[in-house]
Amino acid sequence: MPEDKSVLETYKLNVNNVLVEVAIVLYEEDIVPRYVVNITNMSKTTKIILEKIREEFISEVGVGVIEVSESGGVETIKAEFKKEITKLLKKYFPNADDQTKDMLINYVIEQNLGLGNIEILLKDSNIEEIVVNSAKEPIWVYHKRHAWLKTNVIIPNEARIRHFSTMIGRDVNKEISTLSPLMDAHLLTGDRVNATLEPISSFGNTITIRKFATEPWTITDFLKSKTLDFETAALIWLCMQNELSLLIAGGTGSGKTSMLNVISSFLPPNQRIISIEDTRELQLPNTLHWVPLETRLANPEGKGGVTMLDLIINSLRMRPDRIIMGEVRREKEAETLFEAIHTGHSCYATFHANDAFETVTRLTNPPINIPRLVLPAMAGIIVQNRNRRNNKRRCMQFAELLPNGAPSVIRQYDPMDDTMKTVGQMKVIPNTLRIFTGMTHQMIEEDLKKKIRILRWMVDHNVRNLNDIGILMAKYYRGKLVMK
Repeated sequence: MPEDKSVLETYKLNVNNVLVEVAIVLYEEDIVPRYVVNITNMSKTTKIILEKIREEFISEVGVGVIEVSESGGVETIKAEFKKEITKLLKKYFPNADDQTKDMLINYVIEQNLGLGNIEILLKDSNIEEIVVNSAKEPIWVYHKRHAWLKTNVIIPNEARIRHFSTMIGRDVNKEISTLSPLMDAHLLTGDRVNATLEPISSFGNTITIRKFATEPWTITDFLKSKTLDFETAALIWLCMQNELSLLIAGGTGSGKTSMLNVISSFLPPNQRIISIEDTRELQLPNTLHWVPLETRLANPEGKGGVTMLDLIINSLRMRPDRIIMGEVRREKEAETLFEAIHTGHSCYATFHANDAFETVTRLTNPPINIPRLVLPAMAGIIVQNRNRRNNKRRCMQFAELLPNGAPSVIRQYDPMDDTMKTVGQMKVIPNTLRIFTGMTHQMIEEDLKKKIRILRWMVDHNVRNLNDIGILMAKYYRGKLVMK
């Protein structure tokens, strides 16, 4: 490797007692920085011996493990694997202590039954996305602080990538094959996975893993990171408390689902919430009365599929007070969602559009084609934005929908000073609250100020655990919240 380099950052990871050093390095000839992984407590000689153990294991007891796999799940296979590998380790590492043996066993299991060195990347909380483009190039990652980085982790061949995809799908009853070369699935940890097989992906087989936050984002995190400001957060809380429906719009990776997850903590605990997603991403406080539903793809014969539309229709028979929908993509889904709102259900959903005006345009034109006069059933639009130059995610707009279906932007993000500003006056939301709750303009202003005080208190006291926020909101709705 050339010596002309800049080390941008270094830190260490502990992956099942395997010590890993990560360096973010920019070499002179590079276009983007590199994410360099180095296992520090395992020599090259040890790795060579472990590879020999792996080959010996496959030749001697591989058939037995296959038989076990037919009668048990992943954990059963790992238990059998561990038992047999332990015998071989005693043969090659007779003087190793129990901790070292445990570390070596975990490493061999990850290399054979796990995702190999991808497991190391999954353990790095700084990484948001892991991308395998083919066996011809290293794995790429999207880092929270450094954006896209090229790693020094390489998958040896296309067959191994396909094996990883098949293994991921099998664990969650999804299938990927030559006849079904596209797969949306998730790891057992919740991380979202998309996989494609060649020749659909021309350069080779691909895997894209969007990591599931081990600790979900909360309203406190959003406020501290300036993703959302206090005034807009209080306005969203006011709408959700009083059963006004909201749509969250934004581009890919802008934080739409994270925003939906964050504001769901504002829901009262005495109401039934039904969530509908293609892949489970939402995490709500355990104080809420929540039933999560998930779609299912049809089998190769075209049977057994459960669509988003099926679940929306079914949810209306489950006596929901609130319906949370992962993403509106099709005409029938949008029609059913707005029908649910018109029949008295408060609904919250995400939608691909870059601002409030584009949201209305996309909703009211093919392929979704919702009548414009139906849109005001949705009280407001929250727009999320990600600036790809500085990697900042921000709430860009809060708009209410006028009686003619046009958006009226109330709060607008100013990128020059990184703040949200009031650019319009609310008309529809105050009138709706006056009709259904009796709240006057003065009462609304006082309520918003109280909510801002609570939100500031949460930030000052670092109340960022999801369930702690759920308890705090439950106390608020019961009138027993005391801020000390």
